[in-house]
Amino acid sequence: MRLVIATCSVDYLGRLTAHLPLATRLLLVKADGSVLVHSDGGSYKPLNWMSPPCRLSVAEPSEVEAAEGTTAVWVVLAGTGRGPKAAAATPDQLRIRIHEVLHDSSHDLGVDPGLVKDGVEAHLQALLAEHITTIGPGYRLVRREYMTAIGPVDILCRDADGGHVAVEIKRRGEIDGVEQLTRYLELLNRDPHLTTGGPVRGVFAAQEIKPQARTLATDRGITCLTLDYDALRGADDPLQRLF
Repeated sequence: MRLVIATCSVDYLGRLTAHLPLATRLLLVKADGSVLVHSDGGSYKPLNWMSPPCRLSVAEPSEVEAAEGTTAVWVVLAGTGRGPKAAAATPDQLRIRIHEVLHDSSHDLGVDPGLVKDGVEAHLQALLAEHITTIGPGYRLVRREYMTAIGPVDILCRDADGGHVAVEIKRRGEIDGVEQLTRYLELLNRDPHLTTGGPVRGVFAAQEIKPQARTLATDRGITCLTLDYDALRGADDPLQRLF
């Protein structure tokens, strides 16, 4: 990745036009070919950019541009990269008129492993299985990912009375999750090995449960459980809170 801090003006030309007056900005040239123009505000969103495939070239300024203080002109043409997308060339171009370069460096960032989210459903499932009594006193884990003909139930456990309970876990509990658990329950309750202690009950567990999903679950006899991820992983003890 190349990082350039420069005093520049920027024009986007093509299907639409946009102009950024002269100011000091951060110019990012990424390994994928994209060019982004950032200011010191606006969070992550660039002021203007050109997505790949595109090609960056540096041209000498015209006499008029040179008279105005331009030392170089970056011309970024869209749709001129390699591969099948190159055929979809457009007349769009990004013209960056550089007046003064304050910083110019290049860095090899390597291959990014991607975002690993904390608190995803797999983490919640593992933590809830480890702390199964979060659902209720006397609960015992039967197994995680209990397979059915239509997919795996996140957790199958037994309550204090020995009855089976199917638990569906979501980060955000919505109506689709309730419908999914309902289908699992219909199938599980056809298995006589699981209903010896009574019908298989359902628990819909999530960090946040939408009101509509809670209403539907309650109407179908499904218990809703709001999960506290920090408490499950031992990072927060609800009993030690002041409020």
